[in-house]
Amino acid sequence: MTAQALDGPVRTALADLLLAMADDEFVIGFWDSEWTGIAPILEEDVAFASLAQDEVGHAQALYRLLADLEGGDPDELAFGRRPEEYRHARLLDHPRTDWAFSVARRFLYDTADAARLDALVASAHAPLAAVVAKMRREETYHLLHMHAWLERLATGGQEPRSRLVAAMERLWPDALCVLAGIEGDDLLVEAGVLAEPLAAVRRRWLAGLAPELERLGLPPAPATPPTRCRGPERPDDFRWLWEQFTMVRRSDPEAVW
Repeated sequence: MTAQALDGPVRTALADLLLAMADDEFVIGFWDSEWTGIAPILEEDVAFASLAQDEVGHAQALYRLLADLEGGDPDELAFGRRPEEYRHARLLDHPRTDWAFSVARRFLYDTADAARLDALVASAHAPLAAVVAKMRREETYHLLHMHAWLERLATGGQEPRSRLVAAMERLWPDALCVLAGIEGDDLLVEAGVLAEPLAAVRRRWLAGLAPELERLGLPPAPATPPTRCRGPERPDDFRWLWEQFTMVRRSDPEAVW
């Protein structure tokens, strides 16, 4: 299925999905990059820098798909919008905080994102299916890394465990937003772009997580996601990050880099 074959409502729904996914990857990539030089061990300094690079690369590919679908410039999509125009999930509005908080967020995001990618790998929109296939290969290593850290913190003694539990309790409601807040997913299912509605993807994700969370004695998911999962309201923490990642472009918007 080419972009030209998509009718208006399906095209709009696909554009909404691509922007949400791209902004998710872009924002978490920049939050991860904040650990460069200050991670608790040298290995993680390198690992989180690599995670950040992967996520920003995924965002670039998704912004390019969106630009091909609707016109525009991928760099302008990434750096040229105001904070309230970004469509990332509320999970990614929180600041970096401590190591347990970052591990908890990455674990929740990566597992939800993996469920989303599973629903897109056989997409009838061939350009998206190709990008998703590449993303899934790289995300496999992200998942392995975060599962290992979740286990390490959950079983590593009183302080790391208490920090992890507190982070999970704080983040869980907003984590549900990764698979919510996108309109028209029913149209994407009918068109073969998406394998199942995102509500079904969310149920599958939570069912898959439940045994591991129970084994580690970690907080379970809440029943429903919050309202307004993807903006436009943005807290000061994200606005600070936006200032950081748009700083160079805003210094000379007309420059050719």
